[in-house]
Amino acid sequence: MSYKKTGPVLNQTNKSEAQYSFFDLLKKPIEIYLFTDPLCPDAWSLDPIIKKLQLEYGRFFTLRPILSGKWSNIENDALRTPLKLKKQWEKTAQLTGMCCDGDLWLEDPITYPINVSIAIKTAELQGIKAGRRYLRKVQENLFLNRIDISTDEHLIRLAKEAELDSEEFERDLHSDTAKRALRCDLNLTKEMEIDETPSLVFFNEDAEDEGLKLSGAYSYDIYVKVLKQLLQKDVQPMPKPSLEEFIYYFKFISSLEVSVVFDWPIEKACNEMKKLKLKRVVESVPVKHGTFWRYIE
Repeated sequence: MSYKKTGPVLNQTNKSEAQYSFFDLLKKPIEIYLFTDPLCPDAWSLDPIIKKLQLEYGRFFTLRPILSGKWSNIENDALRTPLKLKKQWEKTAQLTGMCCDGDLWLEDPITYPINVSIAIKTAELQGIKAGRRYLRKVQENLFLNRIDISTDEHLIRLAKEAELDSEEFERDLHSDTAKRALRCDLNLTKEMEIDETPSLVFFNEDAEDEGLKLSGAYSYDIYVKVLKQLLQKDVQPMPKPSLEEFIYYFKFISSLEVSVVFDWPIEKACNEMKKLKLKRVVESVPVKHGTFWRYIE
């Protein structure tokens, strides 16, 4: 597939104000490649925006996560010392508001980074949604709990937490199938000249058209502009779920994610979650930077 780099300014005039038909929505005309890395703090910090994009416009696109492998050889990179990695994670947390506890690199650094990527591709053998649930569990344990999850013991534990078939996961872990899947991702990363995570590449259903690549993280409105440009329609966002529906579905979310999805100041997001805590709908989970909330089953 061909692609081209693009900036944030996208001013193409919409051809029609009409909405898509039922059958258009069934086939989802847009495909988005999300190039990510489980150890990348910037990719982790994009999660609130991806959630919002899927909730409001997910009926128009499918999301395909691609592992870039940018952090896989981190143990051999002399320039990335534990102290520098800690500072990088802490800086991302301060800039984005999404907790990245850099103490991991001083207390329990990742031993086998490539194993983490192989495990994510192993989870994807049970479906894209299973892979995304697993990736989220990996990121929570890394960025919030400061755990080196690169050992088989932890990787299998996370499969259980992500509600995968843990026996199937254990059989497939380190299999040739999972390794081939990772190599395909790495080859695609190279082919598309992805040099930064996160990066998103948008494709429409016309194979002749070039994709639109956004390297790095952008504000929410930029992704919406790209989506509308490719759809060539001024589509409207879906109504938001209630806050209780949101937390019921995702189970474990940050105050920042609530703030971004519901367009609330962070103070209001925290207050609304505290109300749910009083109703015993959620429990608070303080982390180094901010607060997460866990749905009470």
